Amino acid sequence: MIKNFREQLRIQRWDDHRFYHHSRINQSLHFVSAVSFLIGYVMMFFDPLMSALIGWLVSMTSRQAGHFFFEPRDYDHLNHATHEHKEEIKVGYNLRRKIVLMTIWALSPVVLYVDPTLFGLVTPWASPADFMRQVAKVWLVVGLGGLLFRGVQLFFIRDVETGLVWMTKILTDPFNDFKLYCKAPLALLRGELIDPGLDIIEHNELVEKHA
Repeated sequence: MIKNFREQLRIQRWDDHRFYHHSRINQSLHFVSAVSFLIGYVMMFFDPLMSALIGWLVSMTSRQAGHFFFEPRDYDHLNHATHEHKEEIKVGYNLRRKIVLMTIWALSPVVLYVDPTLFGLVTPWASPADFMRQVAKVWLVVGLGGLLFRGVQLFFIRDVETGLVWMTKILTDPFNDFKLYCKAPLALLRGELIDPGLDIIEHNELVEKHA
């Protein structure tokens, strides 16, 4: 079971890389996101609310900006897939689901400002510092809720293993992305806007060779 779990994790990571990370700008932003997420992970032990602020204001915004604004959405010749097909088979949050999640994130401070008790769920904030800490608490819940919601949803629409693998992938993405995209900023400085995909081609050749 452990061997199969690791193999499914490898497949989900590989599909995420080959389908959704062609742009060197997107890869570079993922590297920035990975570094800030790792800092946030460390901060979680000392100040979880600061970790939530780092996670949403730096890590998530840089990460999603790469997907929304820089990742190509035309026909993917390397993988022989349309953007629509990739969105349909996406295991986790595709762009449509991301819009919903990011909208909840963006609107939550507005709701908290209008109703300082957040419908009676929190202690009313009394200063700008209190407000930011309350926002951080809400964002922490939004982040954990988004992870658990999609994970449990996958339990029912796929299977329990797929959901557990996906949640593991999300939690370990900062480590994987750091290793995978650490050279992307240098490639971008050389003027390389799109990953040439040599690693994808080599992978496909290896698969065909051992098939």
